Amino acid sequence: MPNRIQTLLGVRFPVVQAPMTYIARAELAAAVSEAGGLGMLETLTPEGRADLVRVRDLTDQPVAANLMIQGWKRDPSIVDVLADAEVRHVFTSAGDPALFTGRLHDAGMTVVHVVGSLKAARKAADAGVDALVVEGVEGGGFKSAQGASTMVLLPLIADHVDLPIIAAGGMCDSRSAAAALVLGAEGVQMGTRMLASVEAAVHADFKAAILAADDAGTVLLEVPGNPTMRVLHTGLAARVVAGDQHAALLGRIDELYFGGDVEASVANTGQVSSRIVDLLPASDIVRRTWLDIATELERAMARR
Repeated sequence: MPNRIQTLLGVRFPVVQAPMTYIARAELAAAVSEAGGLGMLETLTPEGRADLVRVRDLTDQPVAANLMIQGWKRDPSIVDVLADAEVRHVFTSAGDPALFTGRLHDAGMTVVHVVGSLKAARKAADAGVDALVVEGVEGGGFKSAQGASTMVLLPLIADHVDLPIIAAGGMCDSRSAAAALVLGAEGVQMGTRMLASVEAAVHADFKAAILAADDAGTVLLEVPGNPTMRVLHTGLAARVVAGDQHAALLGRIDELYFGGDVEASVANTGQVSSRIVDLLPASDIVRRTWLDIATELERAMARR
């Protein structure tokens, strides 16, 4: 029987591709959705917004869109853009969910909000969202330096907020998905694992850096005037950590993502990169992550 996340999103496998700015494009989203998961498109860039329409040439399966609230709070017309593209699922993040949840619901969309604390989860529930993405501090990208890990945060929120939950941060395979289910989730969201996929349109050197990372391969950068970010501890990021006063934190991100120059910018990447050892098609990632959960739980029971 489908769980609440599968029913809410209309997917076979509750495996969601994270909304990575510049990277969450039509080809990757379509590959995930065609495999039975939920692909997602970013909306901060013009290319991402154009892909809201273009993705329909690639799949007729459900595809979600991300709405980063801080980027759109002064321009609610994004709701009309999403409605015109017939988007049915919106994942909101980085801001007060009350600003957009009502508008999105009025437009017939489901709303899933990304949270990194129990306080934020309660606020999202009060705003009327339909589900949560609970992301621990080990995930890539913007983070609170005081945030809790998924192992702590996920069961805490599951115990106090009665909403279906998608786990994020540290998710990359059926073992992590099995753990997430035990801790209270009904689905998983993956960013770094999807970066290291065949369909991700990033440079091969960026993918190689993910595969080469060990358990100290990422770092939380806390630089005054910039948001805290978890990034690969290499190239420009390594120079920032070392105190290089000439290292511009954000740099030229397109040259990193699509040119492979790790000195050009910092690479938002989660700690789970240390567990990723190969490039796989998105379809394999989606199906293996969900279909092999029972096997992992049986193995765990056999070790009792």
